[in-house]
Amino acid sequence: MPETLVPVSIRLGAQGRLVVPVALREALGFKAGDQLVVRVQDGRLVVESRESVVRRVQELFGAPGRNLVEDLIAERRREAGREEKDE
Repeated sequence: MPETLVPVSIRLGAQGRLVVPVALREALGFKAGDQLVVRVQDGRLVVESRESVVRRVQELFGAPGRNLVEDLIAERRREAGREEKDE
């Protein structure tokens, strides 16, 4: 978890853009070109890295480090194999 930083005031640009100050980018490990996920939560704008979201979802579903899509495909193949045997 990044250290707590002093709150920083920023302005919303004319085209709706926000500039994240360098100290915040460094604390969060954000780099130019990173894919970020933005959501509204309890009236606040929450910005986090895509990797952070993926990790959180995997932990929520008890699958850290696993590829749930590959698991689903493997399960479907096993079911298809059982159906072929039953025919």
